[in-house]
Amino acid sequence: MTAFRIIIPARYGASRLPGKPLLALAGRPVIEHVYDRAVQTGAEQVIVATDDPRIADVAEGFGATVSMTRSDHASGTDRLVEVVDGLDLPADAVIVNLQGDEPLMPPALVVQVAGLLAASPRAAMATLSTPLRDADEWHDPHVVKVVTDHQGRALYFSRAPIPWDRAGAGGEAVALARRHIGLYAYRAGFLRDYPKLPVSRLEQLEQLEQLRALEAGVTIQVADGIEVPGPGIDTAEDLLAAEARLSEEGA
Repeated sequence: MTAFRIIIPARYGASRLPGKPLLALAGRPVIEHVYDRAVQTGAEQVIVATDDPRIADVAEGFGATVSMTRSDHASGTDRLVEVVDGLDLPADAVIVNLQGDEPLMPPALVVQVAGLLAASPRAAMATLSTPLRDADEWHDPHVVKVVTDHQGRALYFSRAPIPWDRAGAGGEAVALARRHIGLYAYRAGFLRDYPKLPVSRLEQLEQLEQLRALEAGVTIQVADGIEVPGPGIDTAEDLLAAEARLSEEGA
């Protein structure tokens, strides 16, 4: 199995659901569920990266290694950069970014994305996708779409319906597009260089940080996930849905 480390960025001040890493889910904090799934992957190391002492206290309470980071980071990737800067890792070490609001992320997908990057020497990043279910997802700006070349390298990510079907039917476009799964693997050397990349207008327009790397010419390898992840936690309704899902799983 590919050797990799997991960093879980977690912040308290989410605009739609403040304090969500610490909200109760099936009797335990959301962040603890995420951490447990990370441990199940067999990763060499799992680190919770946060700027909030409340999250740090809870994470340390259930046994996690915590890295306290600055509070001025614009994105989870920037938070990862600070953590990696403090680790003595070779440039080709694989780091997986597992978001702190993904308590239903299958461990198999984390292992898959780490292995995908390790098997793609030209790529600095790897991520996963899954087929769109219907045209409604294709049109939904909350669903990030990705299109790739014949080798599975990302061409573009967008909240818009891509590729656009000029004929108007949309069926073929929905079949070609993929829903992006927000799970990333990075090489440590790339993360150290990430702050040097120019801020991208595409990134700012779409509010998708991976476009900074793509616009700079970085290769992002993409593959369909071997499982479909459960929903992340962005709203109170998502929390209730996750509770129901965990109840079904017997967790």
